[in-house]
Amino acid sequence: MPHLIFRPYRPSDARAVSQLFREVYGDHYVQPDVYLPNMINQHNAEGRWKSMLAVDDVRVLGHAALCHDTPADTTELALSVVHPAAQGQSIATRLGRELLSRSGSMGFKSVSIKQVTHHPYTQRMAANIGFRSTGLLPDYVPSPFAEPLPETIVMGCYVVEGHTRPLPDIPWPDSCRGFMQHVCSVFGTHPGTTPLPSLPLQIKQHHQRFEMVIQRLTKRLLEQIRQLPSHWLISAKLQMSRHFAQDLRNLAALGFTFTGLMPASNTHGWFALFHRGVQARHLNLHCPHMQRLHDDLQQNANTQSSAQALNRDRSAA
Repeated sequence: MPHLIFRPYRPSDARAVSQLFREVYGDHYVQPDVYLPNMINQHNAEGRWKSMLAVDDVRVLGHAALCHDTPADTTELALSVVHPAAQGQSIATRLGRELLSRSGSMGFKSVSIKQVTHHPYTQRMAANIGFRSTGLLPDYVPSPFAEPLPETIVMGCYVVEGHTRPLPDIPWPDSCRGFMQHVCSVFGTHPGTTPLPSLPLQIKQHHQRFEMVIQRLTKRLLEQIRQLPSHWLISAKLQMSRHFAQDLRNLAALGFTFTGLMPASNTHGWFALFHRGVQARHLNLHCPHMQRLHDDLQQNANTQSSAQALNRDRSAA
């Protein structure tokens, strides 16, 4: 068996890295930049990617990177790919562990990861190197495995040694108390009155779903969300605050389901995740807390569909 070396990316690696993605994913990888070697070089040269490779005497067999668009204290472990001929050698795990060990010296306080759910391997790898799963992004991107249903993502967070990312110390609603107490036991808590930086309201289309970013859910904004087209599939990232319990009730009344948390990239805080509309599917997830969030989402979607069908029947009569 050829000797494997794990080392940082070099500009001369660009074409081999791009070819590796083509061999594993064909034309279906969701990040188009990997198909242009010049883009791979550009991202690494400008510091947006910090790539690590697994190589033998002949070729590049594995790749992973820490990725971030703007200067921030949080980065993402992403772009993990292993050649089929080298699977079973824990290459993705070793690449991820190496990047995490370097993340603190690069100035990062935490690292996030998006784990695919088409198979359990990414979820197991993330847990093995210290990530804790925190939330779901249902139907997030077209499947990189050429499947008909879009890929649901499990969010994970790793806190770099010497740093913390606590949650507000507030009462949690009954519907999610067990989950929130679990997350607080992992990441800790702080007084819920900590001032938050200003965050502009955002909405944009992401594939088939509309994504919203919200700092404060006011009555006026709630009414505007209520008036959005009912057929829109919407995901909302709401900055976590002492108003969480009331926000959850208000969004639930508009058909949204709570699906966990994700770290905010440019602050030390968290987003609460809410989703309206989801494809019916069965998933077996590695983390039991994520499994429960997924099952609750599917159950709520079925209940809403049944209620809408009943209302249509009554209207027709």
